[in-house]
Amino acid sequence: MKLEMARGLFVVGALATATVAMAAWEQPSTKILSAQKGEGHCPLPRVAKSTEAMRPDHDLLLLMFSLVQGAGPKG
Repeated sequence: MKLEMARGLFVVGALATATVAMAAWEQPSTKILSAQKGEGHCPLPRVAKSTEAMRPDHDLLLLMFSLVQGAGPKG
């Protein structure tokens, strides 16, 4: 196969792939979102209580501290 023919087939294949990708691409369409009962915000439960007390995670804090300490320049 000649080089010109290979280039031509490559270009045709690339254009075909781009065309199929363009046709399959889904763009988000414009929609009007509405809540129930005409409220303009997300509905929340009337009673939203936490049953468990929030406690800080000390292991995560230690991990973050060690990552910051190791991020400096070496030398």
